[in-house]
Amino acid sequence: MFTPLVIINRRLTTAARCKRRVVVTGMGIVCPLGIGVQNAWQALINSKSGITKLTDPEYDKLPCKVATEEALNDANWKPNNETDKRDTGVAVGIGMIDLIDVCTTYEALKKGYNKVSPYFVPRILTNMAAGQISIKYGLRGPNHSVSTACATGAHAIGDAFRFIRGGETSVMICGGAEACISPLAIAAFCRLRALSTNKNDFPYEASRPFDKDRDGFVMGEGAAILVLEELNHALERKANIYAEVLGYGLSGDATHLTAPSEDGTGAILAMDRAVKDAGIETVEITFINAHATSTPLGDGIELKAIESFMGQHSKNVTVSSTKGAHGHLLGAAGNLEAVFTILAIKESVIPPTLNLHNLDTETSLNFAPNIKKNWNTTSRRVALKNAFGFGGTNACLCFAQYNE
Repeated sequence: MFTPLVIINRRLTTAARCKRRVVVTGMGIVCPLGIGVQNAWQALINSKSGITKLTDPEYDKLPCKVATEEALNDANWKPNNETDKRDTGVAVGIGMIDLIDVCTTYEALKKGYNKVSPYFVPRILTNMAAGQISIKYGLRGPNHSVSTACATGAHAIGDAFRFIRGGETSVMICGGAEACISPLAIAAFCRLRALSTNKNDFPYEASRPFDKDRDGFVMGEGAAILVLEELNHALERKANIYAEVLGYGLSGDATHLTAPSEDGTGAILAMDRAVKDAGIETVEITFINAHATSTPLGDGIELKAIESFMGQHSKNVTVSSTKGAHGHLLGAAGNLEAVFTILAIKESVIPPTLNLHNLDTETSLNFAPNIKKNWNTTSRRVALKNAFGFGGTNACLCFAQYNE
């Protein structure tokens, strides 16, 4: 018999029903599965893996400017007049700065003050990705940066959504970027016992969300950028609409620096707030793109939280984690996976969870192990995207099939 972990007041407010509608009109990706939205998506739904073994201590960085250019082209939105530039903002964050840059600059300082680059400070500020995009395209709307560990990308999308819904602007370029892989970062996360180490010779098998043999996450790099737009603004210019953003929820675990609350309260609160913000009922949700990084503790707690929140409706919900295919992009995880969630809605396909062979949790939830799954529903397709970060910060986004 289902027993809820946390009792949530499910009474809906009417506030969410009278706000401006926000839709997704453009997307861009640079990630381990490929460059370009369609390349990455096709690799994902065809059960390809972008995870490889690290052999070189000097790793190439994946700039968010590539993903931004694709997203703007996809949306057919590159404002030229001053009014449109002032009505377009940027919300892009990163999870962590380049640790190697800090170390090498400190070593340079030992050789003399003049050896320190005058660009060092701008390079390590977390808002510089948003600043660079704003400068390059002349965008004078809200300029915002989020840095909330592994929830960064989802928070950036959610904040951008609220800027538009609240009437501050009509268009937002949002998402996250991460170029985090270095020997120091790998060593640091290994010391936390957060990374997978059992499959070093079989990298494609290393990231295995929900599987009983999971032993930690695999770090990934990349960027994903979304163009969000006020609905009437998009309709007036006949923009292509991928999906609608319905709601956004945030919470704090308030328990531990790196571990989620054991009862899943933080995740439940984030999901509940997103659903209430969307003004819908839980029975409308049939797919959840989980945060599930492949850690022994986190994956199990998230599944219990989802089932607790969904209750008897759990049997109608499919849960998937795409991190089995591309690893954990830290600050760019929530936004990359949001793009895949949106494409799942658009294409009516639930992407697979790679390397899921033996589920170690008793649950009535459904899964898509190793191969894609058709998303069959008699009503509109509605999904949640979870993202959680160190420090106990949680975000949940609610996306839906766009209906006029």
